[in-house]
Amino acid sequence: MAGAKPDPGERISDAEHAVMEALWRQSPRTAAEVCDEVCEQRGWSLATVKTLLSRLVTKEAIAAEPDGRRFLYSPLVERAEYVGGESRRLVDRLFGGRAAPLFAHLAEQEALSEDDIAAIEKLLKELRK
Repeated sequence: MAGAKPDPGERISDAEHAVMEALWRQSPRTAAEVCDEVCEQRGWSLATVKTLLSRLVTKEAIAAEPDGRRFLYSPLVERAEYVGGESRRLVDRLFGGRAAPLFAHLAEQEALSEDDIAAIEKLLKELRK
């Protein structure tokens, strides 16, 4: 999205994140449409989704546009921006702002597959060009 980049003042919870993912996949959506995607797998009701949508509107992470007797919800934050911000916060909080200790930790925990390592090596080579 062009222009100002909304930055939710408050962190987005795990439950709110599930709603955001549904909106990032497709928007605008009604509360019922979001519920169709997330309610069954999470054991939520439509009322739960409406509460989460309301919280996200308050946090300025999504917009709610009236559409007759319902609202259409759309993200105000792009997924890439959100992931970037969360990644930066994680690295800052746990690894002193440096990415290398993060990769070292993942390697020590055997959390990186051969495919992951190959993708990281490729990315590093591209960054050095």
